[in-house]
Amino acid sequence: MTNYIERKTRHVGTLTTAEQRALLVVSGKHRDTIRDHIIFSMALATGLRVHEITALNMGDIFEEDTPKQHVALHTYKTSNEDEKSQTIILSPTLRRKLKEFYAWKKAQKEPLQTDMPLFLSQRKNRLSIRQVQTLFTQWQKKAGFERHHAFHNLRHTACTNIYDQNKDILLAQRFARHKSINYTMIYTHASDEVMLRAVSELRC
Repeated sequence: MTNYIERKTRHVGTLTTAEQRALLVVSGKHRDTIRDHIIFSMALATGLRVHEITALNMGDIFEEDTPKQHVALHTYKTSNEDEKSQTIILSPTLRRKLKEFYAWKKAQKEPLQTDMPLFLSQRKNRLSIRQVQTLFTQWQKKAGFERHHAFHNLRHTACTNIYDQNKDILLAQRFARHKSINYTMIYTHASDEVMLRAVSELRC
């Protein structure tokens, strides 16, 4: 049985830089796929879990038609019940995309009231977790992925990117909204992509 230390330090599944780029490019090519593109962008820019994304309402993200910078979550993983830590910060790039998404929703005559879901299915119901997972599988094929990722790997990727960019474990902990830093430590281990870049620079 895997012991506690091994479980906390094993490498987590992440998308490579090329996979991230391919996913965003292919899903962002057409205006009519903007919903899916925003979902993937949000996951990679915030580290939100799939159930946290599907639970978002218009009023969580928008102040009238303007995307917020700070978003207080009302649905999140209950292992950390500290409401003060359940706030995410939206980047300028993501807020620009959300502004375009708002305009698209308005043009599609989707409901924009604060209590309405941010992401709707084709039947105009709240997009379900299963539907998002299925969409992600379909888009991986369109992006030419050679391996399959679970949607949760987008969160792993976002948290790993934050740590790789700053090497600040406390910042990564805040970004991941972890109660204990022990959970955040899994993102400090080098991915195969990072290791390849490192060994490529070695003399041999």
